[in-house]
Amino acid sequence: MERGQVVRRVYGPAPDTEDGSQGVPLVHRDIHGYRRAFRLGGSGPPLLLIHGLGDSSATWAHILPRLGRRHTVIAPDLLGHGDSEQPRADYAVAAYACGMRDLLGVLDVDRVSVVGHSLGAGVAMQFAYQFPERCERLVIVGGGGLGPEVHPLLRLAAGPGSEVTLPLATSPPVRGALRLLAPLLRTTGGLGLGRHDFDYVLERYLMLDSSEARQAFLRTLRAGVDLRGQVITMMDRSYLTAGLPTLIMWGEHDGVIPVRHALRAHTAMPGSRLELFEDAGHFPHHDAPGRFVDVLEDFLATTTPQEYDPVLWRRLLRRGRVDVPLYQEVEPPHPSSGS
Repeated sequence: MERGQVVRRVYGPAPDTEDGSQGVPLVHRDIHGYRRAFRLGGSGPPLLLIHGLGDSSATWAHILPRLGRRHTVIAPDLLGHGDSEQPRADYAVAAYACGMRDLLGVLDVDRVSVVGHSLGAGVAMQFAYQFPERCERLVIVGGGGLGPEVHPLLRLAAGPGSEVTLPLATSPPVRGALRLLAPLLRTTGGLGLGRHDFDYVLERYLMLDSSEARQAFLRTLRAGVDLRGQVITMMDRSYLTAGLPTLIMWGEHDGVIPVRHALRAHTAMPGSRLELFEDAGHFPHHDAPGRFVDVLEDFLATTTPQEYDPVLWRRLLRRGRVDVPLYQEVEPPHPSSGS
């Protein structure tokens, strides 16, 4: 498959998908005095997988054993998420990128290919821009930071007063009512999330059952979203991916971040590949895990890792960004007929 090619297919799960919770266990290390949880397994070139807002490394668990056949897989629980500690701390994207650098340092990993989903894609892009000498490839999955649009409920939660309303909205009676109403909500549009994303997003929401989890969620959310939408953009630095093998994967029925953000990113990132999953939402690695791994492994096998060149990096910085307006509507390229 040529770089820059767009492929649109109907994907289905592979029959050999495995349960990664058994194959790639969760381990813990203290870093900067905070407990950090991460999944580590497999062998081969290192592959870092970063989850999204309110999620955890468990989002990758079912595909890690297969990826681990050819790669050393590293899937952290971001600070404030999953089984990692939930302190009063800095939850900005740049802080998370530094956290990834430090985790790799603890694991004695110098360079890595990075896969990021949603918020994790923003962290992955920040990591690539902030530490180019450590990033070999970049994979963006339903990524944040590529445009202002985001689901209205996230904008609402980022607004004032959520410290009061979120504990009420996640109280045991409300959680119980939501579980009972879930079938009805699902059949009536899933609060705008659609059938692909509703169940998993609801499950993540119901896990905000402690004050620490809610505070970490709000701090992370508000670092990147306000009432008007996403406030952080990675588009202004997208030209820095010149020479960095980049794959963009997105579900065409994404109910959290619209698929047009994928088209913007593909236009702005020189030489990137774009893979659209026709029957998938915000979590293509859930909706089509077998094909997701096929696409990812093909990308990793057919691209050459970036070799950091400080002279080229300075030249790119001096030349400045390619002018791709953040709000520009980009028409999807004509899909290929690839199988």
